[in-house]
Amino acid sequence: MASQQPVTAAVLIIGDEILSGRTQDINLSAIAKYLGTYGIDLAEGRIVPDDEDEIVAAVNHLRAKYDYLITTGGIGPTHDDITADCVAKAFGVTLYEHPEIIAMMQARWQGELNAARRRMARVPEGGSLVKNPVQGPPGFQIGNVFVLAGVPSIMRGMLEDVGPRLKGGAVVIARTLRVDGSGEGAIAAPLEAVALAHPDLSLGSYPFFSNAGYGSNLVVRGRDGAEVEATMIELAATLREAGITGLTEIDAPA
Repeated sequence: MASQQPVTAAVLIIGDEILSGRTQDINLSAIAKYLGTYGIDLAEGRIVPDDEDEIVAAVNHLRAKYDYLITTGGIGPTHDDITADCVAKAFGVTLYEHPEIIAMMQARWQGELNAARRRMARVPEGGSLVKNPVQGPPGFQIGNVFVLAGVPSIMRGMLEDVGPRLKGGAVVIARTLRVDGSGEGAIAAPLEAVALAHPDLSLGSYPFFSNAGYGSNLVVRGRDGAEVEATMIELAATLREAGITGLTEIDAPA
């Protein structure tokens, strides 16, 4: 069966606070799982500081390389929230105050909008809004780029408006073969042999250590369910032929 061309995405995490270690990013994992439900492969994640040249270069590189780019962070009211400026510069367009966001904020703050708050109403020409069901102003989309908030709860809310706009692919199916009592050194050769025989699939080994012992979870991923299942059977048989026991097949998330 011919392999389907995957739909790919990248995530650009923006902010000095992530690189300094003051804030721990949890958005990358959430976005990867969300995209997976649409059959979209998260192919790259990148973190950049609050630096205009760095952000513009990263946006232009990633939006050209992948089908979609999602950015998080840098759309608040302070001077270092420069994501909107940088995305507009990357696309060669200007920013304007979106009337819908202005009206939303005027209703929230009884018409009192200082310069800092008005910064959050700026959207690049040609962009469309991404709804924010949690709190604060929305994000925006321009081309294949989605600009979302960095606060995890707000980002996840915005993702719900991103999903329906995506043209996804076939969802990845994952199966796991648990191997108890054998380390990666023992299973490496059989695993490699099966992986080479199935280049359209992804086979990985993930060791574990616990009070009950040690072993590895061998994960088979692919978009052809029949091939994934057949490969699981082949993998188990190949391991047994190599004298490896303690095999248990379990389900795994994609």
